[in-house]
Amino acid sequence: MSMDNVIEARNLRKIYMMGEVEVAALRGVSFDIRRGEVVSIMGPSGSGKSTLMNTLGCLDRPTSGEYTLDGEAVAMLSDDQLAEIRNRKVGFVFQNFNLLSRQTAITNVELPLRYAGKTSGRRQQAMEALRAVGLEDRMTHRPTELSGGQQQRVAIARAIVNDPAIIMADEPTGNLDSKVGKEIMTLLLNLNRDSGTTLIIVTHDPAVAEQTQRVIRLRDGLLEAA
Repeated sequence: MSMDNVIEARNLRKIYMMGEVEVAALRGVSFDIRRGEVVSIMGPSGSGKSTLMNTLGCLDRPTSGEYTLDGEAVAMLSDDQLAEIRNRKVGFVFQNFNLLSRQTAITNVELPLRYAGKTSGRRQQAMEALRAVGLEDRMTHRPTELSGGQQQRVAIARAIVNDPAIIMADEPTGNLDSKVGKEIMTLLLNLNRDSGTTLIIVTHDPAVAEQTQRVIRLRDGLLEAA
């Protein structure tokens, strides 16, 4: 694997069984993503975007093909191995935030550190991540006490707390009004600029895609020519 690439995907295929029918969600997808790059993934519904995101984020494995994430070949790992790499290498930001409603902001941000088995310095790391997203005055608030934009900032803090190789953002502005959506995009792009973390954004919004350095377009499980 080239040291310049954080992701190398070679001929990724994913077949789902719908009853007795085979459905090919990915039909031989190959590309590289450079370390520190900002990339968007676009495509119509059913194009394979979610399947590709799940594969790149180590939530699922391909039926065949090779996938290397930050120097580790992950395509055929066990579920436990995938979970371990996912926790170390990937930070997720979702459209509906996916925060634990009864936990404070700082406890939500600490979760990846708990899963990683980190015992010392957890609270300090979580505080630093919340400061990085401008929420140092909201650390003890629960999600119900926060606006949508603030909840997404908590989710971003949770995504960066482990210093992952990539951040995967799935429609990160989808549940926000346009003004707050712009603020969240600015925050993500600034984090990329300041820390060099690779940013992959799944989006249907051309205005979001325009802010990324490159667009990967999918249709019917294949890459569209640029």
